[in-house]
Amino acid sequence: MTSTADTVQVYHQARFAGDIPAAAAQLADTFTFRSPLISSADRTGHLAGLPMFLQVVTGVDLISELYGDAEATLVYDVHTALPVGTQRTAEHFRLEDGRITAITLIFDATRWHAVMGAASPSAPGS
Repeated sequence: MTSTADTVQVYHQARFAGDIPAAAAQLADTFTFRSPLISSADRTGHLAGLPMFLQVVTGVDLISELYGDAEATLVYDVHTALPVGTQRTAEHFRLEDGRITAITLIFDATRWHAVMGAASPSAPGS
């Protein structure tokens, strides 16, 4: 059986490399994702926006890794080419049978609201 650290590290590296199949392979069939901006009840929905997000990522610096038998937490800085700049992020993982069942992403989303508002198309007539 794969260790928690192996699974989470493979997922983290694959995600930021844009390797969606490798990232998806680390996620359980029953999977949930929550962040201050979005939520998803399955791995397909979770990874759907990854290519667009990676277009603005200029680097990732891992600060801390904490591992338990069925959970892990990563703390890292995501550097972006947006006015958001560098985003300090904590990511908590729950695992079962060697695969990730849930991810909770924790960060201050304040600076992202303007970016996401500018990226959303205006409604007709507005």
